[in-house]
Amino acid sequence: MLGTVSTPEKAALAREAGADEVIRYTEQDFEAEVKRLTAGRGVQVVYDSVGQTTFEQSLRSLAPRGTLALFGQSSGPVAPVDPQILNRLGSLYLTRPTLGHYVATRAELMTRAGEVLGWVRDGSLRLRVDRELPLAQAAAAHRALESRATTGKLLLIPGGTG
Repeated sequence: MLGTVSTPEKAALAREAGADEVIRYTEQDFEAEVKRLTAGRGVQVVYDSVGQTTFEQSLRSLAPRGTLALFGQSSGPVAPVDPQILNRLGSLYLTRPTLGHYVATRAELMTRAGEVLGWVRDGSLRLRVDRELPLAQAAAAHRALESRATTGKLLLIPGGTG
């Protein structure tokens, strides 16, 4: 598994989470690194939470018929895409999943939540909590998220002032 990160601290966390190789996209051309590490083939799937800064290299890092799951835009929204680029780069797939579409019914929510919570219970999925803040500090929490200063979940705790 390959991981791309922006800082040395996040590189250490990616390795701790199981990444075999970590590429610092702020210092390296991660498309070139992915191609080098895969003998030119590219990867089957890229999960991109960054958006604008990494989108094009994410697409170019895919193997033919690979999938890009764009699930965030911490660096800003991606510009409109000409679908023909997906053809030129190898009949690629692009998706922008939204949680609401995957838990559209109560039954889906319970099934998916049960799966995820089961993984947490059996230890195959570890949660990383970056910090907890009182609900009164919601604005500070948003600033931390927007500045990409977090490396895990940020929990808002009802009650208390800080």
